[in-house]
Amino acid sequence: MVPWYHAKRRVSRISVALIVMCLGAATLRAETAPDAMPAWLFPMSSPEPSASTTVDERSRVHLPPSELTFRAAQLTDLFYAPDWFPRAHGPMPEVVAHGRRPDVYACGYCHLPSGQGRPENSSLAGLPAAYIEQQVADFKSGDRRSPWRGSYGPPDLMIHLSAFVTPEEVASAAEYFSKLRLRPRVRVVENSRVPRARVEGLVYIAIRGGGDEELGERMLEFAPDPQRHESRDETMRYIAYAPVGSIRRGRSLAAAGIRLAGGEHPSLACVSCHGATLRGVGAIPGLAGRSPSYLLRQLLAFKIGTRVGQTGVTMKPIAANLQLGDMIDAVAYAASLPP
Repeated sequence: MVPWYHAKRRVSRISVALIVMCLGAATLRAETAPDAMPAWLFPMSSPEPSASTTVDERSRVHLPPSELTFRAAQLTDLFYAPDWFPRAHGPMPEVVAHGRRPDVYACGYCHLPSGQGRPENSSLAGLPAAYIEQQVADFKSGDRRSPWRGSYGPPDLMIHLSAFVTPEEVASAAEYFSKLRLRPRVRVVENSRVPRARVEGLVYIAIRGGGDEELGERMLEFAPDPQRHESRDETMRYIAYAPVGSIRRGRSLAAAGIRLAGGEHPSLACVSCHGATLRGVGAIPGLAGRSPSYLLRQLLAFKIGTRVGQTGVTMKPIAANLQLGDMIDAVAYAASLPP
């Protein structure tokens, strides 16, 4: 199947230029990133389709246990949200199902009709509606940007969309996603080694017969089945490899925080805002069971100041005192919890 970032969609010239700009990096990215940002956290595949991912866009794709089939072209259309399990949720608002051409992409295409999301973007299921609306407003105002100074497709597409979506469309999407339930989406595996990987669809894929390598101070999220990932399977669980002991250390950090540099008091603990089980409190979003790759990118955005606004006021001083290893531990623990 041709991934969405390889497809030739009938979108505006601005959209086409944006997608090419966002996804034009080589498969293996440089180890040195802007602002010492870990390049491994922003996996991007080549914009050129490979023989293994190219099929006739008129062909039909079936994804068991769903009874439905879709044309391959529908699975690469930014203005169409393939809904494999339509009876599992209520009617999708038009902006979620199809968006509005040429600049408002279907919310359900990236975040999926069930709101489960994928490692490159947010799981929206169960987030407070007001919180979702605020994030779109922050993308529009410039208060929320990617911590990666180069092009990275998902946040860049959100920034573009936010300039054209109406408040009514945002409200309807936010209300819809807030009523959905997040399901277990990732399995955290602690190990000192990780399979050698290639990048496909903004996620790591283990190279068959490729052996393994040292994980080091990294946290890598894998799709166990690349075909189901490209087909936008909302039931597949991703695998996140984290250093040995991450979950235990993250549990301690979430409960007690860390001591501020030169200070006598520890920084605010995660549980004090996000709840004892990290499932959120009121308008504060839950962290439990969400993609650790996504969560880690957000902590780094808070730390370097590319995500400010209402959430940034609280999170920036906390993230500023976290080292990369602390962040990996925290997100590994959060992702290991039931949503």
